[in-house]
Amino acid sequence: MAKMPLGVMIGVGKVMGGALKRLAEAGFTTMQTSSPPAEYLSEPRFGELKSKIAEAGFTVTSVAAVYAGESYADIETVRRTVGLLPPATRASRIQDTKRTADFARALGARNITSHIGYIPADTSDPDYAGLVAALQEICDYLTRHTDGRQSFCLETGQETAEALKEFIAEVGRDNLKVNFDPANMIMYGTGDPIEALDVLAPWVAGVHCKDGVWPKGPGQLGEERKLGEGEVGIARFLAKLKEIGYEGPLTIEREIPGEQQIEDFIAGGKLLEEVKGRLGIG
Repeated sequence: MAKMPLGVMIGVGKVMGGALKRLAEAGFTTMQTSSPPAEYLSEPRFGELKSKIAEAGFTVTSVAAVYAGESYADIETVRRTVGLLPPATRASRIQDTKRTADFARALGARNITSHIGYIPADTSDPDYAGLVAALQEICDYLTRHTDGRQSFCLETGQETAEALKEFIAEVGRDNLKVNFDPANMIMYGTGDPIEALDVLAPWVAGVHCKDGVWPKGPGQLGEERKLGEGEVGIARFLAKLKEIGYEGPLTIEREIPGEQQIEDFIAGGKLLEEVKGRLGIG
């Protein structure tokens, strides 16, 4: 695989709709996807999906575990609904994560990713211990997959880099990694993403190339932007990735529906290739 190949974060529906062929023509070779509709967890639909991916020449690098009932409307709603933090849904979502891991394994993906929810700042909070135990259970389950080399990757954004580093140490599992999203650091207002990347570099197993702007006020989230039109600084981001020795996929995430998402993937890919050329990456 070439250094920093182009990738996209794309849903199963668009894969089945034929979007990968167009993206392949634009130079993309890798993809992340997310927990699929239930019918894709078994045959014949799973086989149809896998064939679509193979026919387009794509490698699946990661599958994101997403959960029913999550909402990213604002920070308080995120705290109440997202990830493995809410105690009432934690046990069922752990099982959902394991099913997503089985699906990822069948697609050949080495990584599972997820927003696990806000990690409590107070380490004596019962929910902190609950999150630690949940991640230990999930990471131990993943060691059964892909010759024991499947990893769970924490999505960045909802806490500072230092807090995430401390949490990783507390969980104490070698296959707990980071999927680094610079835009999320900005949109949640948790820190400069380039400085955060320095802190988390030893655990970065994947990245999202996404852009965004800082929140306008307390309790709000910043807004996502088309790659190159936010406040991340894509050239600065890629330069830091090169500096820390990252050579994995540059996976563009664009959280909008419809055809415009594909158009923005293609435009973002052109931007990344241009920046890679200027930086001597390839």
